[in-house]
Amino acid sequence: MAATVGYDGLEVMVWTDAVSQDSGALKGLADHYDVPVLSVHAPCLLVTQRVWSSDPWERLSRAAQLAETLGAPTVVVHPPFSWQRDYAKNFAEGLAKVRGRHPDLSFAVENMFPVKMAGRWFVPYTPGWDPTETGFDAYTLDLSHCAASRIDALEMADKMGSALRHVHLGDGTGEGRDEHLVPGRGNQPCAELLQSLAGRGFTGSVALEINTRKASSRAAREADLRESLEFARRYLAPAETAITPA
Repeated sequence: MAATVGYDGLEVMVWTDAVSQDSGALKGLADHYDVPVLSVHAPCLLVTQRVWSSDPWERLSRAAQLAETLGAPTVVVHPPFSWQRDYAKNFAEGLAKVRGRHPDLSFAVENMFPVKMAGRWFVPYTPGWDPTETGFDAYTLDLSHCAASRIDALEMADKMGSALRHVHLGDGTGEGRDEHLVPGRGNQPCAELLQSLAGRGFTGSVALEINTRKASSRAAREADLRESLEFARRYLAPAETAITPA
């Protein structure tokens, strides 16, 4: 579908399905459809804690190897969960070591958001949902996560500064949940953020990360993807930035 709509490339989310973990299968699909993989999202979600290994460092290392094999320059990483105490304690130092083994890759730590359960808010990440408070060499800016954490994406981009390497473009209404709406359907400054990237010296890629599960048909899903792509191209122009679906 990415090829049909006209995306420049793809972000691969390493998931529980075998194809997303298989460099040979992914390379074959990328070559067949002429849609390169431009970023790899490491398996750091709740549902991917057992993908490849229960060891988060092994999963990150495997994601880096996958990115290198596919020629993708960026690996997207989440901050550690609060219960991953050993991983969290050495996260910054360990990430630097992994980066040292893969010097051609950017390990872009993503901004997250607080979570509401049983009527109470809590932050399931250590030391928090905002990676700029710790400080890393590279960041992924997720606009839907900005909406969920009720922070302006332009403010977050300013905090990330020259270390901004990758963008997850999706909108949100600020209802306190991760919505990943088609850009323009929420209240995040999606257009303004895209227009600001060239002035920020941004040379990375923008991945459209939208939720199409409620689409009533393939045609409706394709229409959402096309609308998102047209939005991104309209506001990124004339910057030379690759646009990919995640």
